[in-house]
This record gives sequence, structure tokens and C-alpha cells, in this order.
Amino acid sequence: MAAAFGEEQEALVVRSWNAMRKDAADVALKFFLRVFEIAPSAARLFSFLRDSDVPLDKNPKLKYHALSVFTMVCESATQLRKKGTVPVRETTLKKLAGTHLKSGVIDEHFEVVRFALLDTINHAVPAMWCPEMSAAWGEAYDRLVAALKEEMRLLGSS
Repeated sequence: MAAAFGEEQEALVVRSWNAMRKDAADVALKFFLRVFEIAPSAARLFSFLRDSDVPLDKNPKLKYHALSVFTMVCESATQLRKKGTVPVRETTLKKLAGTHLKSGVIDEHFEVVRFALLDTINHAVPAMWCPEMSAAWGEAYDRLVAALKEEMRLLGSS
């Protein structure tokens, strides 16, 4: 079992999320653009991008999706210690797992997203960024992904 998400980790995550919140839409879009910069083929996993000729940075559906994902990851991370587990509603987790399975998301995709998330947060709050903050965000993301992968496994075997 994973060690508890501690008060120091929580404080680092909360402080950085609070600093990013006012620019969340911009930071979220940068996060997804970073994912596509690292793995250009990832754009094909999003049905709303496949037939679109709108540039990624101008795509309203991508902007909306990026903000919802980024906010969910950040809100989940800030509540991890209080809840003791990933605080995403079971119905939301099942829906996300189904979407990820149907889209063909694999482990490597989660690694790209992890790298892009940490890199984006680093650039969003450079004065706060430190190894401890990176570790806290990494741990929070890993726990969210573990819950999502478990749900994907359950759906895939049913």
C-alpha cells in the first residue's frame, strides 16, 4: 500500500494550484499542447480533433477538454490527503475509464501526460517549483492514474 499523502505534499500541491487557478484555462491548454508536442500522434486519440482543421491552440473543444482534465487532476490532488484516496466520483471514474479504453489509451500515454503535467506546472509556477513539489504532484498524478487504470482493467475484463 502506498504511504499516506502527507501534509507537506498537500501544502505544496494546494499552494501551486491556488497560484495557477486564475490562469487555469491558459495553463491547461499549454499542458495539452505540451502533450501533443511530445507525442503528436496523441491528437488522434481525441475524436473531436480527428476531423478538425482548427489549429490546436485555437480549438474550443480542446480548450474546454483541457480545462476540465487539468482542473480534475488539480482538484483531485488537493483533496488526496483529506480523503485518503483519489476523490473522483465512481461514476466519473467509470466514464473516464470507458472513454480511455475505447480510445486505445495505453500505459505510455499516461507517462507522456505525467511528464507534460509536471513540466507545465514547473513553467506555470517557476518560483515555487522544487524537487519536493515535483514529487508531490507526481505522487498525486500516479494515484489518480492507478485508480483510472484499475477501473479500465475491471471494464476490460467484464
